[in-house]
Amino acid sequence: MPNKPPTTPRKLPRQDRSRITVEAIIEATTHILVEEGYDKANTNRIAERAGISIGSLYQYFPNKESLVTALMEQHAQEMVELVGMKLERLFDSPLEIVIPEIITAIIAAHAINPRLHQVLSEEIPYSERSPKMQQANERISILIRAYLERWRDYIHPQNIDLTVFILSRTVDSLCHAAVIEQPHLVSDSQFEQEVSNLLLAYLIKNPAI
Repeated sequence: MPNKPPTTPRKLPRQDRSRITVEAIIEATTHILVEEGYDKANTNRIAERAGISIGSLYQYFPNKESLVTALMEQHAQEMVELVGMKLERLFDSPLEIVIPEIITAIIAAHAINPRLHQVLSEEIPYSERSPKMQQANERISILIRAYLERWRDYIHPQNIDLTVFILSRTVDSLCHAAVIEQPHLVSDSQFEQEVSNLLLAYLIKNPAI
């Protein structure tokens, strides 16, 4: 069985010049992934695009997989920060306010660079995904779970773990599909409103029942 390529950087940048170099490498990786896809990306082309030697690139990243992992971790962290800021700011606000805010934030995150998001989501082998990405997903689940626990008396589903899974996967899947496949759907507020209505109908306890 072949050894799995290392996906961690060789060293972290500690000086301004090093940080600029790493930023240039990450930016070049982004451009090549967006323009040509994962399969056609390689370290030589990335180094050339970044305007550095291949040796300079290898000082920080041992291979393509480690570069893509860095991008995926960056993206995952952005998602955690977006959802986290919303939930922390609105922790005591009702579902009718929070759900639309979360949907808006996730659409915005997906829409920053939809082609890159598509490549990272659909073209990267699952075996090459970093444990930090799983940790980021778990962090989002923890935040959502804490919020739902706060409003437990007002929601209909009683299995909170299952509710967290359904909520997070539904929002992410719908926002991803809309931004990638039907971008015109998110050009106004109707998509966000419809998704909000769907989730609120699932979540909120109906006194008449």
